[in-house]
Amino acid sequence: MRYFLLLLSALILASPADARTLYYGGRAGMEVTIVKKSGIGTSHASVLTKHTRQNAIGFCRDYVGKVTEDCIAKELKTPLHLEIIADCKSGKFTTFYGANMLFQGRSPAGGATDYLITDTDENVVLDGSGASGYDYTLDQFKALCPNRVK
Repeated sequence: MRYFLLLLSALILASPADARTLYYGGRAGMEVTIVKKSGIGTSHASVLTKHTRQNAIGFCRDYVGKVTEDCIAKELKTPLHLEIIADCKSGKFTTFYGANMLFQGRSPAGGATDYLITDTDENVVLDGSGASGYDYTLDQFKALCPNRVK
């Protein structure tokens, strides 16, 4: 029972709202480290991150399969917006790639995804595929507005 409670508490702490890192992309190790959170769940939610050497090592190890100084340097040059923001009431938010998104709540029954998220820059609904970035985009929104996603 004690092991189960420890495992459960670890899983709860790993939720996007409580995470220490957030994925910025769909490949293994594409993570940034959370530095500061403010206004979570409000109309002025913000998560400030940094792209650390440890994040880059994780990417090189887990995705590339080899940790080299060249791989680390290249990964650290990935152009990212290190702060994501949201208006949790309207559902408008930004991603680490600087895209403007709109969280529109639950998908209709039988939809390809649990939630509707629209890339308002491209006027495209994320379809749930890896190419659309649905999973990590939803996790970014969850980190900003955890009460909007169950």
